[in-house]
Amino acid sequence: MIKKIRITIGSLLALMGLVLFIIPGSSLFLLLGLVVLSYDVPKAREWLTKLQTSMSNSARRLDRFILRRKLKS
Repeated sequence: MIKKIRITIGSLLALMGLVLFIIPGSSLFLLLGLVVLSYDVPKAREWLTKLQTSMSNSARRLDRFILRRKLKS
């Protein structure tokens, strides 16, 4: 019973994150949904790892871009 509830809540959060992807901050819904789903669905763990890796890489790129821009001025 608890497993079905976790899967339902995780699916709804992940779906809401995908639907609202245009809005800033909606990626948190996707991340939270994958975290909840990862307890029961092994494939969600893989997606969660890929999402965390891509978010870390994009944050590093953005930091480098901002630092270079600051150093130029």
